Amino acid sequence: MGVDGTAADGVVERRWAVFHRWGPYLLLAASTVLSSSAADAIGMTDGERRLSGVLVVVAVVLQLAWGRAERRRSGPTTESACYYAARWAVGFALTWTNPLFAFYAVIGYFGVVHQLPRHLVKPGLIATAVTLAGSQAGGLPPGDSLGWALFGAILLVNVLLVALFAHFGELEEERARTQAETIAELERTNAALQQALDENAALHTQLLVQAREAGVADERRRLAAEIHDTLAQGLTGIIAQLQVVAGTSDPDLVRVHAGRATDLARESLGEARRSVHNLAPVALDGDGLPQALEKTVAEWGERTGARAGCTVTGTAEPLHEEVAATLLRIAQEALSNTSRHAAATRVGVTLSYIGDEVTLDIRDDGRGFDPRVRPARTGSGGFGLDGMRARAERIAGSLTVESEPGHGTAVSARVPLVRHD
Repeated sequence: MGVDGTAADGVVERRWAVFHRWGPYLLLAASTVLSSSAADAIGMTDGERRLSGVLVVVAVVLQLAWGRAERRRSGPTTESACYYAARWAVGFALTWTNPLFAFYAVIGYFGVVHQLPRHLVKPGLIATAVTLAGSQAGGLPPGDSLGWALFGAILLVNVLLVALFAHFGELEEERARTQAETIAELERTNAALQQALDENAALHTQLLVQAREAGVADERRRLAAEIHDTLAQGLTGIIAQLQVVAGTSDPDLVRVHAGRATDLARESLGEARRSVHNLAPVALDGDGLPQALEKTVAEWGERTGARAGCTVTGTAEPLHEEVAATLLRIAQEALSNTSRHAAATRVGVTLSYIGDEVTLDIRDDGRGFDPRVRPARTGSGGFGLDGMRARAERIAGSLTVESEPGHGTAVSARVPLVRHD
């Protein structure tokens, strides 16, 4: 039951309380006025008039006494049962003197469940029905057999009505009891739900802490990978160029390789600054992934002397920066591995837009290796295949490697096509 239903029940209960407190007085007053007005027509004797006057005073005193006692009690008690019986007796006697006093006796139908124990409710209602049937039959006692027959018939109708309304009352009481049980169950359920919500809130807080810690660890790993892919590769290239410079006396060759080393140093510096901000590759500044790949492959070919080409198939689309950065880093790592380990003379890089996926393939004609044998990691080693695979999986992609000793290597990364916002 909602708040509105509870409020309505409270209003009804207060109005019934007002009726139970003042209703008997009002009904007694109305029946007294009517009986006095019709006393001559009904044929009341002087003794009946005096008796009815005394009974009216007794009814008032009885009601006043019960009004004070009722405030200290709730529910059916021995006192309330005695009050009901006494009031019925007064009402019956008044109706005996004048049938119009039945307007007061009808009060026996109201509040009976609050004044009589459960097993006395129906007898109390039947007793009230006897009083009202006598009034409706013309007064008690009936004057002849026809009067008694009429009284019996009217009493039967009244008893049937009492039984019917008592049945309805029981149904209403059962409904109210079921409703109360439902409300109690809802309160228990709400309490359990609130407890579960509190527990969920605590669990949510704990999960946030764990997610934050996991995010920090993942960011550290990603930052390590970015440093490896930028600074480490750049420094490797610089070292290679300086080694060439150190091993030659040709001024033109020295100038060319020294210039390349300078360019690598500037690029590495830019990458380091970029890593501080968002770890996005410098090569993607102002260019899409296809252009950045072509530049990267061309520069790598110049540094290593290998024949390197880049091909784009399908309709190129602007990719989300995280997807573009991941694919470029994978290509850079694959090219770095090729220059360090494969001794390749030809390398081909293919970027393909296929439906809702993007694939990146890097193939070389180097010495190859057995993918089932994991090489021992050295102190100077990079992140290698594991790092590339982790990058692809971080954006819901995958990476496969095909290689055979003496027959080159093919690295293929497949990631979802997530467009630029």
